[in-house]
Amino acid sequence: MQLDSFTLVPARVEPWLLRMPRSAVSRLRLLVYRVLGMRQGKNNRMEGGGRVRRCSQIAIGDNNAFTEGCWLWPEDTEFSGIRIRIGSSNYFNRNVMIDACGSVEIGSNNMFGPDVYITDSNHRFGGGIPPGQRPMDRGRVQIGDGCWIGTKAIILKGVRLGDGCVVAAGAVVTRPVAAGQVVAGVPARPIGGAEPGR
Repeated sequence: MQLDSFTLVPARVEPWLLRMPRSAVSRLRLLVYRVLGMRQGKNNRMEGGGRVRRCSQIAIGDNNAFTEGCWLWPEDTEFSGIRIRIGSSNYFNRNVMIDACGSVEIGSNNMFGPDVYITDSNHRFGGGIPPGQRPMDRGRVQIGDGCWIGTKAIILKGVRLGDGCVVAAGAVVTRPVAAGQVVAGVPARPIGGAEPGR
């Protein structure tokens, strides 16, 4: 019997071996963030390639997975409260960015596709003053439980997503969405309700 090199490691062991170094680095990364003030539950995973700042303004629950390239980005100013609050058992796919100058609150059991952008603020403009020289217009974003946010969706200031919402890929959400609704488009509009059981 001839063995090729790809059959030497049983299929059930391979994923564990490939995850082991990444898991160790993730634990070290989360330990550093905890020392810097991030409030954390247990069993979280945070891969590299992203950025985190102002750790003391971030609180996350248990069993959250942040895959490669995720940014948790509170405004870079002193603040004694929490600007980014995340519940438990959420999955953040590659390159999700949470940009918080006011408050972003995310519930539990949500799934975020790759390249999702969530922001609670925008630049003011007009009056002959460049936007970068004007103060930020701060607000709030709230995402309930059990939502599914598709690839490259954008969630803007003032949005509240009710429980069980589905946001289609590429949608730009500019207004609140009722529980269980499915929204799509630019700007996002309701196109139906979620399937039973969502």
